[in-house]
Amino acid sequence: MKAKTLLGIHNKATLHDIKTRYKVLMHQWHPDKHPDDLQTAHAMSTQINDAYATLLEYCSAYEYNFDEDFLKEQTLTPQEWWSKKFGGR
Repeated sequence: MKAKTLLGIHNKATLHDIKTRYKVLMHQWHPDKHPDDLQTAHAMSTQINDAYATLLEYCSAYEYNFDEDFLKEQTLTPQEWWSKKFGGR
């Protein structure tokens, strides 16, 4: 199963979205929450951990900075870019 499919995230998910979804799924599938079916809960939590590790590895090897402030700066409107570059002249 693909990591993004298992975690239920879309193609343009931010690192924050990935972490949030991971925490929600781990809370849902933690073996302590399923004492009657430990085998399934353990299998799901293992798959979720593997998917999360795969996505984090991909993100760390990616050439772009995922810092939200950096991304906001990189997605300025043309007017914002001009104003920042030339001081609103």
